[in-house]
Amino acid sequence: MQTDIDPRSLIGRKAFDRNGHKIGTVDEVYLDDATGVPEWAAVRTGLFSRDAFVPLEPSELVADGLHIPYERTLIKDAPDFGVGRHLSPEQELQLYRHYNLTLPPAPPAVVEHDFGRLAGQEEA
Repeated sequence: MQTDIDPRSLIGRKAFDRNGHKIGTVDEVYLDDATGVPEWAAVRTGLFSRDAFVPLEPSELVADGLHIPYERTLIKDAPDFGVGRHLSPEQELQLYRHYNLTLPPAPPAVVEHDFGRLAGQEEA
């Protein structure tokens, strides 16, 4: 999906599955913590107002709405974490697995260096 789009413009748009069937309306958009790029959308589905989280990549925004390249049943079976809250790393991992997406690379490990000591000095 375009990453330069204003996430607020997605809210209220219709969402469609891979076959063009309407599955609901985009309720909220979630940004990546590190990059600020829109990453997930919560789509309000069905009569009972359940929210299904969908990946914005590889979804496509076209004139009539957000087209999500997955079957309706897979989307409706996606984990529902409730809207209005931050997605934890564990919840995101559940979504990656649900949609069989390639996991993003792990952040580099933080290596602690003792830069305050002078070379040749031993710790006491």
